[in-house]
Amino acid sequence: MLTSLHIEGTSPLHRLSVKPKLAGLMAFGLALYFVDRPWVLGAALALSGLAYLSTGVGLSEGLRRLKPVLFTIAFLAAVNLLLLPPLEALVITLRLVAIVFLAAAVTASTTIADFMAAITDLARPLERLGLIKASDLGLALGLVLRFVPEIAARYEALREAHAARGIPVRLSRMLGPLIISTLKDADRIAEAIDARGIRGH
Repeated sequence: MLTSLHIEGTSPLHRLSVKPKLAGLMAFGLALYFVDRPWVLGAALALSGLAYLSTGVGLSEGLRRLKPVLFTIAFLAAVNLLLLPPLEALVITLRLVAIVFLAAAVTASTTIADFMAAITDLARPLERLGLIKASDLGLALGLVLRFVPEIAARYEALREAHAARGIPVRLSRMLGPLIISTLKDADRIAEAIDARGIRGH
């Protein structure tokens, strides 16, 4: 079972601090939306894929981690093929996959604690304006990153349990138990956070 999306390593991405990685990811994503040439987007996809593999994730494990996201993109690509010209659908798909790979590389090379610290620091100006509490925003991000793999692992456990009992594996049957167990965990975590006085309000 995955307990974190982070992978220990010493790659260049691991050695880079969080803020430049987030800024690079933002710039990369924005730049791709001004590009509509498939060969350029294909090169960007190859580079982001190599960056992801450079974290030490491995090809099979890397694809397994991104399987739900890639499945969603494949579904959107099929819809786009029905509604848009093939070239435009290809451009959109290449953009999305390239951004996903680079985002996965950033996530795999950064610890949750580093993410929380960076987001908290970046949110300080908003806190001074009285809009949000920076530490709460960092905590929220950390919880999301921590429990994404937990929810995915719980889904896999439910799927295997259904298969072992000879029950057809259908999302509609697993969605209810998955949501209920996740909400129960969320309640327990909220109670623990409040009991420790972590949240300021």
